[in-house]
Amino acid sequence: MSTTVRVVLADDERMVRTALRVILDAEPGLEVVGEAATGAEAVSVVRELRPDVVLMDVRMPQSDGIRATEQILGTLDRPPRIIVVTTFENDSYVYDALIAGAAGFLLKRVAAEDLVRAVRLVARSDTLLFPSAVRALAAEYRRQEPEPPRWASRLTDREAEVLRLMATGLTNAEIAGRLGVGPATAKTHVAAVLAKTGARDRTQAVIAAYESGFIAPGRPGPS
Repeated sequence: MSTTVRVVLADDERMVRTALRVILDAEPGLEVVGEAATGAEAVSVVRELRPDVVLMDVRMPQSDGIRATEQILGTLDRPPRIIVVTTFENDSYVYDALIAGAAGFLLKRVAAEDLVRAVRLVARSDTLLFPSAVRALAAEYRRQEPEPPRWASRLTDREAEVLRLMATGLTNAEIAGRLGVGPATAKTHVAAVLAKTGARDRTQAVIAAYESGFIAPGRPGPS
């Protein structure tokens, strides 16, 4: 990833895109490189420009944000990180987008400083956006699985602990401090968790943990 985080904005409301552009372009190290007004256009723009981060409206014409997220993540060899932008926090569409591979979500009324922080955070891929909100969505919308996931038995005790800490939103450095290990060791454990759960990133690993019942969605711990 380049020093400058390149961002694409996908929203069917021009005023929303303009407001987001003004905020992000004013920040050092962030650059809005493209816009899209529909889900289909978002897929095309992302394929052409290859941004680092996409702010994706969850509800758009001509393929909504969920479908666009699936297409982008399923067809690009090095896909961008996608943040879903929504009007309502407690929305099944948002959870569906996380299942589809979105790295997190933001409300359209988010404060400018939180928007900037979220884009930088997701670009680093170092933690979850709003872990308590993700947990609440999982509690309401998760799809139950009849049996424990096969990957659960492949996790070591330490990796299982790391996954639970990931679900609380801790960064690699914070996980290292909690476990009393070095940052490199924590990063290795996180990588092992991603590999064994088959997750693309931290968000997907945590969603898989909630979906499977490995972590109870009411709290970040074993069920």
